[in-house]
Amino acid sequence: MTVAPLISVLLPVYNAEPYVGAAIQSILRQDYGRLEVIAIDDGSTDRSLEILERCRRDDSRVSIISRENRGLVASLNEGLAVARGELVARMDADDFAYPWRLSRQAALFAARPELGFCGAVVDMLLHGRIARGRLDPVFRLDLSVLSQFFTIFMHPTVVYNRRVIGEADLHYDGTYRHAEDFDLFRRLVDRYPAAMMEESLLIYRVHPGSVTSRHVGEMRRTHLRIVGENLEREGLAEDSADLRAIGDEVSFDTVRRAAAFIRALEGRIAALPDTARPSFEAGALNLFYFLYQLVNDEERPALAHELLTLAAKWNAIRRREKYALSPGAWAPWLSQASMWAGKRADRVAHRFKSAPAASVLAPYRTGAA
Repeated sequence: MTVAPLISVLLPVYNAEPYVGAAIQSILRQDYGRLEVIAIDDGSTDRSLEILERCRRDDSRVSIISRENRGLVASLNEGLAVARGELVARMDADDFAYPWRLSRQAALFAARPELGFCGAVVDMLLHGRIARGRLDPVFRLDLSVLSQFFTIFMHPTVVYNRRVIGEADLHYDGTYRHAEDFDLFRRLVDRYPAAMMEESLLIYRVHPGSVTSRHVGEMRRTHLRIVGENLEREGLAEDSADLRAIGDEVSFDTVRRAAAFIRALEGRIAALPDTARPSFEAGALNLFYFLYQLVNDEERPALAHELLTLAAKWNAIRRREKYALSPGAWAPWLSQASMWAGKRADRVAHRFKSAPAASVLAPYRTGAA
């Protein structure tokens, strides 16, 4: 009789009192029973550790590492060092796993034992409502190429297969703080097969206290550094300084340099073989959108207008954004008003298209009491 592989679930926790009870209970109530939860309390100053200890008393599958604050990378590497599972799953303290998450992922590795790791689609929880996720067609392309431009998987959906991945390769690098997952995935997919599951297995919570929200500036700078390193290694950029500069400061100078970098990159990609070109083109377009979001967040329409014009990307954005940003060079106030109205319309549309979260999360709230 074949024994199901043990799955170790790594759960880093830092001041996650409002959410961690639901997160850990969503793992303990999986329909896959052979698991262990390794909770790493990273010096929390709220009641997170108390909630974790209560879960440990109630379920022997929970173990806790608790010490002073050392950061997410150190926590993840500590968890990897003590994990006993053949499969290692990531989980965040503010997210919620559907009950079938681990059984679906274990089944994938059983069917494809050569896989090194996998990720999955997520549903998004924002303002109390769940927006259903769906697979982006870009994931039909070459993941090893896409991984050079963006973080191919949502970190808390990932499962690593230690029967395939070498021990020396499965570690997070602290020099890429707040983009450590991007760095790890680009390294792993270069050596091991990876797969994106089409099913939503997790509810990803969007809130101001999340790591992504709190450290967005550093994350973006590190992201651009990683992309620059990748493109230089591929021979698609001689020097990525013009790309990295916009992460430090968004100005007319850095916008112009970034737009020129995008145009030069597209020219080099156009000369690639037909088999490789579509994946690189998709990656370059994703890089443009990353820059566009970075510039847009400055709420200076003239800068966004400059980027779109110099990168020749007006047709790459929504028609409503195009109309809003068109006067950005000569009437920034009009663009700002138009963009504000557009964002308000998006929020209203989101409320009508998404489902309430209360019915999904209610049975799991007891763990946070």
